[in-house]
Amino acid sequence: MTVTFVSNYINHHQIPFSDACYKALGEDYHFIQTEPMEEQRIAMGWSVALHKLPYVLCLYEQEEQCRNLIMESDIVIFGWTGREDIVAKRLRGGKPVIRVSERLYREGQWKAVSPRGLVRKYKEHTRYRKAPVYLLCAGAYVASDFHIVRAYPDKMFRFGYFPETVLYAEGELESLKGGLDRIDMVWAGRFIPLKHPEFAVRLAKELREAKSDFHIHMVGSGELEEELKRTVRADELEEYFTFYGYTEPKEVRKIMEKCRIHLFTSNYLEGWGAVVNEAMNSGCAVVANVEAGAVPFLIKHGENGLVYKNGSYEDFSMQVRKLVKEPELAMRLGKEAYRTITGKWNAEYAAGELLRFCGDLKDGKVIPAKDGPFSPAPVIAPGRMYEMVAEHRV
Repeated sequence: MTVTFVSNYINHHQIPFSDACYKALGEDYHFIQTEPMEEQRIAMGWSVALHKLPYVLCLYEQEEQCRNLIMESDIVIFGWTGREDIVAKRLRGGKPVIRVSERLYREGQWKAVSPRGLVRKYKEHTRYRKAPVYLLCAGAYVASDFHIVRAYPDKMFRFGYFPETVLYAEGELESLKGGLDRIDMVWAGRFIPLKHPEFAVRLAKELREAKSDFHIHMVGSGELEEELKRTVRADELEEYFTFYGYTEPKEVRKIMEKCRIHLFTSNYLEGWGAVVNEAMNSGCAVVANVEAGAVPFLIKHGENGLVYKNGSYEDFSMQVRKLVKEPELAMRLGKEAYRTITGKWNAEYAAGELLRFCGDLKDGKVIPAKDGPFSPAPVIAPGRMYEMVAEHRV
C-alpha cells in the first residue's frame, strides 16, 4: 500500500507522525512539501533539515515526480497545500482521498453566509460528499464548520497534530518537577493578541496578593513581548517571571518538564495548539481555553486537565488558583495528562490508526476507531462546546 501526505511544509509537529508512517511502510510512504517554510517560522526554530528525511519530496523542485505520486498512490492525504490544482486532479479521478483541515470559520460561523465562500466550499468539498473522500478534523470545531456546508456526512474523524512523544521512567517526571512548595508554571507560544500572554501577568498580580509561592516561565517572543516586560517591571513582578525569547523545541520541553502547570490562553483563532500535547506529555496540569481546537479532543475537565469558558479571564484565574492551592490536584492531573498522550494521542498510535483505516479503504470499508484519532468527530456547535467538555461528552 502506497500512502502520500501532501502539505505546505513539514515541521517538528508533523515529523514524528511521518517517521512512524515511514517506519511501517518504508519507501511506500512519502511527504510532499508544496512550498518553502516562512522566515518567521525558521526564526522560531522550526526549520527542518529536509535531506535527513528520506520520505520528503518538494513539489517546487520535483514537480513531475510529485504529481505522479499524487495520482498513482493508493491513498493521498491532503493538508493545507496552497495548490488546489493538484488536489482537484486527484479528486476528479475518483481515487480515495483523505483531507486534513483546521476550521473553515475561525472568526465565526456567521461567515458561512458569504455566497462567494459557499461556492468555493462547494467546489473544493461539498460536491464530493458522495465520493471516496474523507475528512480528518484537526480540531474539535472543524466538524461543525463542515457540517454547515453539508460536506463529508458521516465521514469526519478526529485527528490533530502529534509532536514528539517522550517516554519517562516511573517517577522520573516527578523528580524533575521537584517539591510542591513553589508552583512553577509555563506559558509557551508567540506573544501575539490571539494567544493572550497578558493573562499570565494579570494572574501573577493576583497570586502575589494571595501570597502564593510561584514562578511563571514565559517561553516565546512576538509583538507583545516588550509591552509585557514593561508591565512586569512597572508592577514590580520581576522575581516571579523568567522570559526566554524564542526557544528551540527541545529546550521548551525541558522547561515544561520542571513545571506543574501549563497556561494555555489562546482564543478561538487557535486551530489546534500543539503546545498542549507537549505540556501534557511533560506531565503538566494544563489550564486551557476551551475555544482552541486541541482542547476538547485532548482534555477531560477535572480528569487530565482543566478548561475555562470561552476566553474568560475570570474563569481562567479561578482554575489556576485552584491548582495553586491544591498542588496534589495539579500532580494528579499532570499524571493523567501524560497517560493521555502516551496512550493514544501520539504519533505512533495515530499512524497505526491511519494505516488500518487506509487498509480498510482499499477493501472498500470505512471502519472508524472507537475513540482517539480516527474516531468519529462529533458535530458540536461552538457555543455548546464548554458544556460538552465539562460534562465529558466530547
